[in-house]
Amino acid sequence: MKILSVGAAFPPNYYDQDRLLEALRAFWAREHHNPERLERLHRNVLVGGRHLALPLESYERLTGFGDANDAWIRVAQDVGERAVREALDRAGLGVGRVDALFTTTVTGIATPSLDARLMNRLGLPSRVKRTPLFGLGCVAGAAGIARAADYLRAYPEHVAVLLSVELCSLTLQREDLSVPNLIATGLFGDGAAAVVIAGERAVEGTLDERDRPGPRVRASRSIFYPDSEEVMGWEISERGFRIVLSADVPKVVEDYLRRDVDAFLTDHGLTRADIGSWVCHPGGPKVLEAMERSLELPEGALALTWRSLREVGNLSSTSVLLVLRDALDASNGERPPAGTPGLLLALGPGFCSELVLLEW
Repeated sequence: MKILSVGAAFPPNYYDQDRLLEALRAFWAREHHNPERLERLHRNVLVGGRHLALPLESYERLTGFGDANDAWIRVAQDVGERAVREALDRAGLGVGRVDALFTTTVTGIATPSLDARLMNRLGLPSRVKRTPLFGLGCVAGAAGIARAADYLRAYPEHVAVLLSVELCSLTLQREDLSVPNLIATGLFGDGAAAVVIAGERAVEGTLDERDRPGPRVRASRSIFYPDSEEVMGWEISERGFRIVLSADVPKVVEDYLRRDVDAFLTDHGLTRADIGSWVCHPGGPKVLEAMERSLELPEGALALTWRSLREVGNLSSTSVLLVLRDALDASNGERPPAGTPGLLLALGPGFCSELVLLEW
């Protein structure tokens, strides 16, 4: 099966980090007695700016989880529709060619689910198989590709779309002055990405492969780390989603990622030295530095990931798909040569990791 394209969409409200820090300082002026600490935490995440679901002044009017989730449903439909349309346009396909739609998020809830709400907006065929995924967090971009690929192994003549929508700013907990929440307000942004993946028979039989630079999905592996539920996730209450973010995330990466990547690659006759393209989720500077050390990556291997972090922040499950989009959009001289192995990976709550072996 082959990744044909990635589309992306963002809310129109983009603010640089200085403007966001200024707003948060004013917001917490009476409660937070150490503004230097807030600024230090925000500077340390190395994010230059982020898109927000709403204009900055609108967040003060959100009175609780219901208001925030209503805004999530409204904005998620907008950016989700635009991301899917761009992905299909890039693939040269119409909506009638879609057979399966996978959606993932961890920043809002809806029943009917987001995929159902997009059926009419997109004009998708009523036969489309829908699979909403919730709760996988940052790992869901990689896991969503892996699950869509699993589906296409069973239906090789089909085309699947994976849509990730994350509106992290709508989970802001105004009364929470904990370090994890302060870091989150400087790290996470909003947006959507959609991936079009075609099964083997669809690629070979009905789709023209010329001018389609995307990689094939060769294999995937899920790794769950027992008794690690407290490393990352949400505490959910009537106030919404309160972030759980342990300082142990980089340590988990250091302790386990190289072992798991090496075992996965060995099973496919490869080593880390064979990998010519690393598409990694931008979890944050400390996580990326831990990845580079653990995997002994050459200088510049995660350049696209670092750039995505600087330009739009961490968008949870959407981020690794944005990095994949940048890899697809690279010029011919920068894109891996045909036949080059690549690895797409992300980590998330559980705690867990997802590895996807690509071939460019």
